[in-house]
Amino acid sequence: MPYLDENFNLYARDVGTQLTPNATQKTTLIVAGCYVIVIAILWHVPVLSWIIYPFKLLTVGFHEMSHAIAGILTCATIHSVELDPDEGGETRMSGGIPWITLPAGYLGSSFIGAALIACGFDTNASKIACIVLGVFFIFTLWWARKNWLTWILILGMSGLIVLFWLVADSVALRYFILFVGVMSDLYVLWDVIDDTIARKVNSSDASAFARVCGCFPSQVWGVIWLIVAFMYFAAGIIVGLVAFKESSSEQESAAAHFLPAPGSSGAMTSVPLPGVLLMIVTTLSWKLLL
Repeated sequence: MPYLDENFNLYARDVGTQLTPNATQKTTLIVAGCYVIVIAILWHVPVLSWIIYPFKLLTVGFHEMSHAIAGILTCATIHSVELDPDEGGETRMSGGIPWITLPAGYLGSSFIGAALIACGFDTNASKIACIVLGVFFIFTLWWARKNWLTWILILGMSGLIVLFWLVADSVALRYFILFVGVMSDLYVLWDVIDDTIARKVNSSDASAFARVCGCFPSQVWGVIWLIVAFMYFAAGIIVGLVAFKESSSEQESAAAHFLPAPGSSGAMTSVPLPGVLLMIVTTLSWKLLL
């Protein structure tokens, strides 16, 4: 695709150059690859799986939140969003368009994962991703205001976001967002395979969707959703490589002046957001509980 420089001269964009990772991006890719290996090991070892248990619940939350958002966009009424300790979830709604709301769980959460992976290539993009997640968290708390597990999960994750925002000029936040993105996409891939391809679960989204459309069995829809999830995963990496070419030092300099952590060099000239966000979430949480 052609692009314009600052003098409005038109040049052809070198796709190979855009997709070739620089030193910082290579580090990000290596870390993402390590995440895949570590998550795969922890996922399938019963005792060690408890280490990533909160993040499994978070990805379930993304799944249910995607159902709810699709419901809102198709004029449905959302009655509740619930998570349970067995890593399951349920979104209760009335109305809406099942053709859209049913596949939205897997496709929406894999899209969220891909977006977080892309943002994980850049510190400032990770900060923006956290703000968007905060908005989603608030809506989820409203829909799940009677579900204690959802409250504990979201408040815990909000605390982690604030903590990593404050560490090493928010560099830790970038790797945290990258981890959540990889975790979300892997969860979608494994859950689709487990529920619809390896074994047929009558209560799965694919089974419900197959009953609604009637044209293909649930396994076929599972394969289609799996392919889409793989495409999202790849797209997240490609967008990260193309959009965020800054080196680690350039990212550090930019992050110091964009929503800086308290105590950093740029904190005096900008309002530190983590404390403000924590105060807002705490206040809203208290109001929802009353």
